[in-house]
Amino acid sequence: MEDEGVYRRWDELIPDVLGLIFTNLSLQEKLTVVPRVCKSWCRAVSDPYCWHEIDIEEWSNQCHPDYIDRMLHMLIRRSSGSVRKLCVSGLHNDSIFLFLAEHAGSLQTLRLPRSEISDSIVEQIAGRLSTIKFLDLSYCGKIGACALEAIGEHCTSLVGLCRNMHPLDTYDKITQDDEAYAIANTMPKLKRLEIAYLLISSDVVSKILAGCPELEYLDLRGCWEVKLDVSFLKKFPKLKTLGPFVMDYYGMDDWDDDCSGFSYSSEYLPWEFFAGDVADYYDDDSYDEMWDDEQRLEELELRFYEGTEDAEFYGWYPSP
Repeated sequence: MEDEGVYRRWDELIPDVLGLIFTNLSLQEKLTVVPRVCKSWCRAVSDPYCWHEIDIEEWSNQCHPDYIDRMLHMLIRRSSGSVRKLCVSGLHNDSIFLFLAEHAGSLQTLRLPRSEISDSIVEQIAGRLSTIKFLDLSYCGKIGACALEAIGEHCTSLVGLCRNMHPLDTYDKITQDDEAYAIANTMPKLKRLEIAYLLISSDVVSKILAGCPELEYLDLRGCWEVKLDVSFLKKFPKLKTLGPFVMDYYGMDDWDDDCSGFSYSSEYLPWEFFAGDVADYYDDDSYDEMWDDEQRLEELELRFYEGTEDAEFYGWYPSP
């Protein structure tokens, strides 16, 4: 057996290597376990190396809005402006969105589904999000065409947009053609567009196809007024279209196989993430309550998940 001195101690690894290793741990482990292992690991999780990608979407779906704000402030500050991917659900006011824009100038992927942000704040800070390439504003009922137009004008590298809605979110609207026109007129580089259940017409979809010539994937599920002629769609041989009629799970399998050559599916998978000020965790257990007290019945959701890691974290049995 070789001399143990040949091997480098774990606590002597350089911070960026430790940060890369820690990306394989869950958020909870990085917040509550890693900082308490040793001083070098504690320092490593306080540096930006682990914070280039932050995904707390699953966690934020199950916790109080105040906890979301506190967590985001910690993670964004820890990244020192270097975060490139950020996923969080349910931002409950404009101020936290303003904070994100002010402290995350390197964002390339931003997912903010079910957030209560307004047109006015998006118009105000869209210029600070110019590096974004993929954006998800699904189920954000307080924004509309003005916000999308501002995003299109400032985020000139945008190639993916999700603006899916729930039917209950649009029950009081007559049309959302103005949102579709904003997309068509300001987002020419789009390759992926999801606008499921948006209240739009066939004419405005034609405008989108004309205004977004690089489009490769278009989700129109639930857009009941849209009727696209098959011969018309043949003009766009690279385009994969889903909908407007909803397909069941088994119908989706064949479709996914056909378009496997182009997919942003990785943007939807939970990334492993790292968070927190060491002082907040190493000497204080106040954040432990975040993991224990937020499993409310009224927030219970039915989810499909894969693997055992997520199942064990949430106390679920593995998928059959």
